[in-house]
Formats: sequence, structure tokens, C-alpha cells
Amino acid sequence: MRKILLATAVTAFAFPAFADDKATAEQIAKIDEVLAAMKCEVDSDNIEVEDDGSFDLDDVICADGQYDVKLNADFTEKERRKE
Repeated sequence: MRKILLATAVTAFAFPAFADDKATAEQIAKIDEVLAAMKCEVDSDNIEVEDDGSFDLDDVICADGQYDVKLNADFTEKERRKE
């Protein structure tokens, strides 16, 4: 059992998780357009593209507070969680 745990720990450090891809300029422009309609904005550094093409937006500032927002690949709102 100890060997399995050690092997798991070594593997976790040897192969770090890769960060999600950054959005392109065109995607950022579309996201900014969608957020403006929602009376929100986000720093482009807080936009990540998920493996399925959806977008994870952290620290989105809206008129009524700060949120984490997820958009589908077609830029429609999938989820909004108040921070």
C-alpha cells in the first residue's frame, strides 16, 4: 500500500496538470459583448477555455456583485455563481 501511495505522489509531481487554454482575441471580444449585455465585465486574464470549448470566467464584476460565470461554446450562459 505504501508503494502505491508513493507512486501516486511521484506521478502527481512528475506530470503536473496543464492549465486550460487562453481565449483568442475574437473569443474575448464576443465574451465582452455578451457580458456587456448582462451589465458585467471581466479581465481577459480571468477567461479560460475548457476542453469542451466552453468558457470559465473568474471574478466577473456585475452591477449586483462579483460572480464566477461559465459560458457554453456558443457563448450562452451555462452557470453563474455569486462569490
